[in-house]
Amino acid sequence: MSENSISPVSVGRHNWLFLDSTDGADASIMVYSLVEMARVNGINPPKYLEQLLEARPHKDMTDEELETLTPWAPSIQASYVNK
Repeated sequence: MSENSISPVSVGRHNWLFLDSTDGADASIMVYSLVEMARVNGINPPKYLEQLLEARPHKDMTDEELETLTPWAPSIQASYVNK
C-alpha cells in the first residue's frame, strides 16, 4: 500500500527534472498537492480543478471565502464526492 502511494511521486520526480525554473517547480507542486488533496477527500481531481479555475481564487479573498473552496468544504463535498 505504501509503495503504491509513493509511485506517483517517483514518476513525477523524473518529470520534474525538466522544469526550467523554481517558479515552474513551485507551480507544479501546488497543482500536484491540489490533486492529491482532492483524491484523499474522495473528490474527482479534474472536476475539482475545474471548480477552482471557475472560482478564480485571488489574494484579496478572505479566509472564509478560501475555506469554501477546500476539498473538505461541505459545498465541495456535496457537489463532487463519488461523482
